[in-house]
Amino acid sequence: MEMGRPAWVQVDLAAIRHNVRCIQAHIGPRCGVLAVVKANGYGHGLVEVAQASLEAGAAGLAVALLGEALTLRQAGITAPILVLGASLPAEAPDAVAHGVTTALASRAAAEALSRAAQRQARLASVHLKIDSGMGRVGVLPAEAPALLRHALALPNLQVEAAFTHLATADEPDAWFAHEQLGAFADALQCLRTECGFGGRAHAANSAAILRLPEGHYHYVRPGLLLYGIPPCPGAEGQLGVRPALALKARIVSVKELPAGACVGYGRAYLMPRPGRVAIVPLGYADGFSRRNSNGGDVLVRGRRVPIRGRICMDQFMVDVSDLPEVQVGDEVVLLGRQGTEEITAAEIAARTDTIEHEVLAALTTRLPRRY
Repeated sequence: MEMGRPAWVQVDLAAIRHNVRCIQAHIGPRCGVLAVVKANGYGHGLVEVAQASLEAGAAGLAVALLGEALTLRQAGITAPILVLGASLPAEAPDAVAHGVTTALASRAAAEALSRAAQRQARLASVHLKIDSGMGRVGVLPAEAPALLRHALALPNLQVEAAFTHLATADEPDAWFAHEQLGAFADALQCLRTECGFGGRAHAANSAAILRLPEGHYHYVRPGLLLYGIPPCPGAEGQLGVRPALALKARIVSVKELPAGACVGYGRAYLMPRPGRVAIVPLGYADGFSRRNSNGGDVLVRGRRVPIRGRICMDQFMVDVSDLPEVQVGDEVVLLGRQGTEEITAAEIAARTDTIEHEVLAALTTRLPRRY
């Protein structure tokens, strides 16, 4: 049996590399992949996923926070890194010093980057973020030319690209995504005509990679697809990507309980008949949501067994009454495949009223990653 904590995240880096190649084959050689590795690589491991993505040919990496970018630099990664979220002016010196590209959405940010770059005798790189309808970080299309002109006039500041983010590319009706792409295209044309902008562009998230080829531009930004998760209804099996993560544990205790016995906090479950429960040493502090309480299954010996009682901070219980051969040390799969059975991120998301992104990103660093 493996040493260490009997609960872990299993990550298949070969699947990450495979998925990058599948995405690249789909978008063609003129478009590059910016692998989105924010939130600890969607729970898969920031540095490990970044390295695997680059090995498979990704053109660069995208993160949410400057701190994530600095972690990648400290790991020896020299590839282009874009911080997608807003950065404070105080972060400009670190961004410049480590060659990290940031999203530009304000004059204050542009001026801070220019000052930092001049002091360091370096060039600061930015991608102009255009809010085409997300209502989040970014400059409105009508205001983009003025911001770009201001940025272009500043010393030591290079505007490499412009980008936007789509709010509804994964919805069954993508009409608003088409509207956003239209607004972005108009904004780009305006920047080229009024400001002489000749930089690159990117707009497509995972769903848009599959559904909106007009949004591919020079780069695409796969998140869920990178990790082998279908990003929208009907996308199962497209591109041939495969899931890269499994959540596993080992049973640490098996006990017999009489009919009527309480299982877990709040007496939320009472045994309807004499039976056996197994204790799984993983809980909501590890990112396995408490909303899984008294609902859903895990896999033991290739069979589905039900979760009983409330998910505790560090453990939970399952009913193994119908599997008398179950014993301490048996592997439990909470997410992933065992034998012919599989529990997907989509299944857990539906069960807990959330999205696949949260199911993956919620997995905390208390859980060791095995590659």
